[in-house]
Amino acid sequence: MKNQIGREGGNHPFSGAKANIHTYQAPVQKNLKPERIFSLEELLDRLSMHDGMTFGFHHHLRNGDFVLNRIMQEVHRRGWKDLTIAASSLFPCHEPLVAMMEDETITSIVTSYVSGPVAKAISQGKLKNPAQITTHGGRPRSILEGEFQLDIAFIAAPAVGEDGAISGSEGPSACGSMGYAVVDAQMADIVVAITDHPVKQVRKPDIAAGYVNYILVVDSIGDPKGIVSGTTQVTKDPIGLKIARDTAQLMEAAGILKDGFSFQTGAGGISLAVADEVRKKMRRNAIQGSFGCGGITGYFVDMLEEGLFEDLYDVQCFDLKAIESSEHNDHHHKISADQYANPDNPDHVAGKLDCVILGASEIDLAYNVNVTTGSDGLILGGSGGHADTATGAKLSIITTKLFNARISAIVDEVRTVTTPGEVIDAVVTEYGIAINPKRADLLEKASRDPRLHLVTIEELYAIATRMTGIPKKRPQGDGIVAYSIFRDGTILDTLYTMSKN
Repeated sequence: MKNQIGREGGNHPFSGAKANIHTYQAPVQKNLKPERIFSLEELLDRLSMHDGMTFGFHHHLRNGDFVLNRIMQEVHRRGWKDLTIAASSLFPCHEPLVAMMEDETITSIVTSYVSGPVAKAISQGKLKNPAQITTHGGRPRSILEGEFQLDIAFIAAPAVGEDGAISGSEGPSACGSMGYAVVDAQMADIVVAITDHPVKQVRKPDIAAGYVNYILVVDSIGDPKGIVSGTTQVTKDPIGLKIARDTAQLMEAAGILKDGFSFQTGAGGISLAVADEVRKKMRRNAIQGSFGCGGITGYFVDMLEEGLFEDLYDVQCFDLKAIESSEHNDHHHKISADQYANPDNPDHVAGKLDCVILGASEIDLAYNVNVTTGSDGLILGGSGGHADTATGAKLSIITTKLFNARISAIVDEVRTVTTPGEVIDAVVTEYGIAINPKRADLLEKASRDPRLHLVTIEELYAIATRMTGIPKKRPQGDGIVAYSIFRDGTILDTLYTMSKN
């Protein structure tokens, strides 16, 4: 069935970014007393496991996570089959899952982001059932609303108190805010905290006491160096710096940069350069923002400590400075993914954003954005919070070089829709700024600023194709390997086996 944007929407097609708001389902309150377990073997003996179960994992240790592989290798050794992995994200370190997909130990995956060997295996059709690639806000929404049930949540816990309270900011494997693990603790039938740092009492819990059934102590839950993924430094590339300056100027022209504004940007070089330009304008004009949010970097911590923002709302730390701040700064608030981006939570933070700066692998003439696959269909990531924040913010801006390595960022039609064009307001490139025609108000404001070079998306596409040519579209296979799922649970797009050409 075709959905509203003309893509294959299966039996639950996307019908609009704000068409499906449901009654908010509050988390379950628990009052459990945890039991200490002394080995993984003893733990699995106690868990009454069977074929067909669904396991929850979180990704705050990112590419440094040891827990998921360790659990699943023992599960695999014991021979259970037809399992669903509901991990908030999956990284290259999780390569051992590929063999488990091939022998149908794992037959389903639900995640908000997947990269590396597991992503490639999904793209090649090695997972029995199509993967569900949702958003960071869609995942807690679906769990809270009972769209699927977590049988067991395995939580990599940097510090655990005797009462079962969990902190991500203490211990040798500290990862900072554990926002994506909170709903797992609240809703799973059984919750296991796996830690390398048991303490009498944690100082600043991410997950309160009362939610953990079992505590398992191991030698190490992960390597915090793996948390830092990609660049977390302001770009020095002149093209990236120009894009950043133009983006900050667009924000100013739009009337966003004023006392009390709220802001989110990513950890990439251009995104941090935008934050740097915004920082300069805030200092120059004595502006104090209300909050920064999302995945927090040390750059945002610096802005908080300078008084440029009153608060930070942190669902995930992207570097070690952010981890340190999350433990000691009273205005650095850890929040759950439910609080961050659940569209049905009437108080979710992403819905209060004034501006979000986002990247893209591809943008098409309808402003649809792809950050899920390459042009050959290989899965490279997923929405994460992309669609959540683009939908929630008053101003959503895509920043990108027009082309890179002779590949255009602007295409006639993206390979995979991650974020629908209706929620993208502007695209900033080194060749000009394209504003979505649906935002006539923004176009009118931007037109008053002679420093902004405004173009249409079609003009950007024409420039790019003159420079790079029109790439030959790569065919896709016949087998469905995944669904790109919007935050409300509807299907934005259907992914097929990747091209072999």
